[in-house]
Amino acid sequence: MEYAQERITTLHDFEGADPAAPTDRATVVVPMTERDHASLAAERVFSTLAAVSPGRVLVALRSDPDRVDQVRTWLEGFDLSLEVLWCDAPPLTETLDSAGLNGRRGKGRDVWLALGIAAADSEFVVVHDADAKSYAPTHVPRLLFPLDRGFAFSKGYYARVENNRLYGRLNRLFYEPLLRTLEDAHDASVLSYLAAFRYALAGEFAMTASLARRVRVPRTWGLEVGTLGGAFEYAGFEQTAQVDLGQHEHDHRSVSGPDGLGEMCRSVGRALWWVLEDAGVEPDFETLPARYREHAETLIDQYGADAAFNGLAFDRGDEREQVDAYAERIAPPEEDTRLPAWTDAPISPETVRERSRAGLNAVE
Repeated sequence: MEYAQERITTLHDFEGADPAAPTDRATVVVPMTERDHASLAAERVFSTLAAVSPGRVLVALRSDPDRVDQVRTWLEGFDLSLEVLWCDAPPLTETLDSAGLNGRRGKGRDVWLALGIAAADSEFVVVHDADAKSYAPTHVPRLLFPLDRGFAFSKGYYARVENNRLYGRLNRLFYEPLLRTLEDAHDASVLSYLAAFRYALAGEFAMTASLARRVRVPRTWGLEVGTLGGAFEYAGFEQTAQVDLGQHEHDHRSVSGPDGLGEMCRSVGRALWWVLEDAGVEPDFETLPARYREHAETLIDQYGADAAFNGLAFDRGDEREQVDAYAERIAPPEEDTRLPAWTDAPISPETVRERSRAGLNAVE
């Protein structure tokens, strides 16, 4: 058991921490797609949330019209103050298009739509995925606890150990070595902040409503890094905490394919470049892939030693192949397609809610 503090306040789980927290003053945002509908993991998440009784649960749903009513009916079966935000509702799509906001669909876009509503409804906002097979009733209180003590942003961290092997591959084989590489070349506080998190790509975080209205969010898988960029700008080291959520089991993805880790890596990289651009950091992209590989190789050795120490399976060849795949996707930033902060958005959260409801009413 360790209790070391990092550059940001780190709250540890020593013996089943279950702190008192303002759950009744919070909206829990759960992004999900129609494929999550009625899965064992989603069933566990919403059943557990019913025991936690947050003030509200807002499900940011990405779904085709022929499935949305089925999913909504299933969600209404849980004993929760729950609202479905249909992110693909035709009236909402039309409104976003008119406002110049109707770009690529993705998890970040869905969460952004929900953040505006959640920040208008509640003092605090919690965000987490619907695919955590190990979801526990302590997760929401732990994430909220720092916010009731003067912090503005709280990030979850956890161990990804399943099936006798280490997971969390995108975080430990792409994000971590990339941050080490950038820190070697640039003396920038934003890099120190981004590197201070034990699991920067965790999808579990909480923030004050004020912060939720001010962050800019990437449209796809770069959500987590984009959120950290906003937290650095408006919360900083002093108002940021990270919270131990124990050991997590999530769905796993292959490296290849349109929804694989390779494409996720590309999106995470884009979000990182935009955050660094905001802070005036300009990486040397000609040399960055080679320097990244060097740090990744060191981390492979370190994780290999940790796996051997715990008797876990560890495939160095597979780890190196993943690093190769990630290195090929390191490229200069593309056009910044982040969504605006809600304080600057050309539409209101209430309009988003109304347009979603209009779409839901049309499929009843």
